[in-house]
Amino acid sequence: LIYSWDYGIELIDLFGKPMAYVMSELPRRIEEALKVDDRIKSVTNFEFDRKGKALHTTFTVVTTVGNIDSELEVEI
Repeated sequence: LIYSWDYGIELIDLFGKPMAYVMSELPRRIEEALKVDDRIKSVTNFEFDRKGKALHTTFTVVTTVGNIDSELEVEI
């Protein structure tokens, strides 16, 4: 294993929560999970798109070797 089981993002407790809460909490959790890696400087440009019970987010990961556009979709 490259990373321990502690590496990742906690999403389970967001299920059933109001969408506004999830949208405010998700950027912090994504950045917290990614910044464990010292090559990641920051996570920026969060954008959200609601699709029924799903929340699709796109964001930019700023790394020591350049920027990476990424996305995540969670069902709430």
